[in-house]
Amino acid sequence: MTVRRGLAYDVVAELKRRILAGELAPGAKLPGENGLVEEFGVSRTVIREAVSRLQAAGLVETFQGRGSFVLEVPGPVELKEVRTHQDVLELMDFRTGVESEAAALAAARRTGIQLKGIERALDDFRRVGDDPGRSVAADFAFHLAVALASGNRFYGEAIRELGPMMILLPRTRLDPAYEMSDPEHLTRVIHEHENIHTAIVHGDADAARAAMRVHLTSTRHRLTSDSRSG
Repeated sequence: MTVRRGLAYDVVAELKRRILAGELAPGAKLPGENGLVEEFGVSRTVIREAVSRLQAAGLVETFQGRGSFVLEVPGPVELKEVRTHQDVLELMDFRTGVESEAAALAAARRTGIQLKGIERALDDFRRVGDDPGRSVAADFAFHLAVALASGNRFYGEAIRELGPMMILLPRTRLDPAYEMSDPEHLTRVIHEHENIHTAIVHGDADAARAAMRVHLTSTRHRLTSDSRSG
């Protein structure tokens, strides 16, 4: 799929690079609108769109009258060594193997309390359309809830150890068409989560495994499609 990339894409890509490389440290203030307009040679509208995308990706937080500040990149130190596109693809392969089996076990073993935890996480994720900046934490909470419901502590510990970075890292490599601020993409991802939840509710291990695999391999496909088209 070829996606038209606007001017904001280049601004987002460069600012993401600086943040992930540590050139813009956690707590640092992004340059003001005037500075970014001058640096990138684009309009204020483009800069505002770029900052909005960074906020949706969980990389910055904006305060009225104060500006935008870089957030701490979540996750353990080990995943900060995941730097290349191939590293991210291998992370997705690892997650697919682990989380697909965790979902199957969750369908067979989940308790009533654990099921409510998955439902709460899904409801929280459905509401990120009102605040895209919360999407990383909400997405991670859903995947962690499924892993915990597996009844095997090692699945939960593995996902908890990966932390929200497992969600954030692939997103930094995706085309803007796949950001959570895009309503069509958000709806698609919510539907994928709902399919996982439904299979777990019905106690269908095979369907839960398949739904999780479809969800994660879809993300991997978007990453490889972007790599080919970029």
